[in-house]
Amino acid sequence: MPFIFRAGVWKPRTSPHTFQGAGEVALEWLQEVKQTVGVPVATEVATPEHVEAALKAGVDYLWIGARSSANPIAVEAIADAIDRFAERPLRCKTVSTIRPASPVGLLIKNPVNADAQLWLGNIERLEKTGVPVIAVHRGCNHQPCWSMAHAVRTARPEIPMLLDPSHMSGDAAQVPALMARIEELGLNGAMIEVHCDPKAALSDNAQQITPKELRDTLDPILSRFSLVSLICPPEGVELNWLRAEIDELDETLLDSVARRMEVSRRIGTWKKAHGITPLQPERFQMVLDRLKAKGEKRNGTSVPATFVEQLWNIIHEQSLREQE
Repeated sequence: MPFIFRAGVWKPRTSPHTFQGAGEVALEWLQEVKQTVGVPVATEVATPEHVEAALKAGVDYLWIGARSSANPIAVEAIADAIDRFAERPLRCKTVSTIRPASPVGLLIKNPVNADAQLWLGNIERLEKTGVPVIAVHRGCNHQPCWSMAHAVRTARPEIPMLLDPSHMSGDAAQVPALMARIEELGLNGAMIEVHCDPKAALSDNAQQITPKELRDTLDPILSRFSLVSLICPPEGVELNWLRAEIDELDETLLDSVARRMEVSRRIGTWKKAHGITPLQPERFQMVLDRLKAKGEKRNGTSVPATFVEQLWNIIHEQSLREQE
């Protein structure tokens, strides 16, 4: 089983006041891991300068994170840098032409937004380097984006795809359950965040598991199949992908309903303060007519008006209760 030790040397964070990574000095730590433990190492790169420094330090795998993946210009620049700095056949064997070794592989996470075409485009941008590319499904906003991953998997089945259950959930407790999806969906492995003391981690501590938890999670999976590759994907893998898409949609529906009820409670507070009754028949009918018309104009399969009305009545009745 190939095991890759990955660590973020440079951390792209939302706030400039949070931990941004240790910087280039951490590349020496990765070298130490590689030499003492004897495993390949990986780190995230976001600029051409990162690429040059990582390759000079002998980093085996480079990964492009979700934030960089959302910017095709950045991915293009990273690909160009790999072409410039990675080892290539030399015309003149002088010291000045010696370059760092070529990376073993390039990992590209999905963009922060659910955009399958952009993810596929980024894969193509990296493929021009000649270095093997691996897709990493990390979800969007701590939620799986199975429909996006399914589209990429269908379009490029020959590209290995890993699961990133840590970022996908943002919750260490959910990592084991998400790992079960690897076998169900015929994926090729996982990128998991592990820390000996997650509470003390300087970033993303809520989603990190301990080494023991990693072992307990992997053991039952490894007893059934190898993370190297799925030589014989399980039967029904396509059905599992479709069910995963349904699961994603169901959770989205539930989240939308929950958010709607929260807004309904705020509306109820406003109405009480202004002496307005919860039920407004004209508003109810206007919204219902609009939703029926929208259901009929959907691309592909339309949503029957009778179903729209039944569903809207149920949601509206609960919304009125929330406003009381």
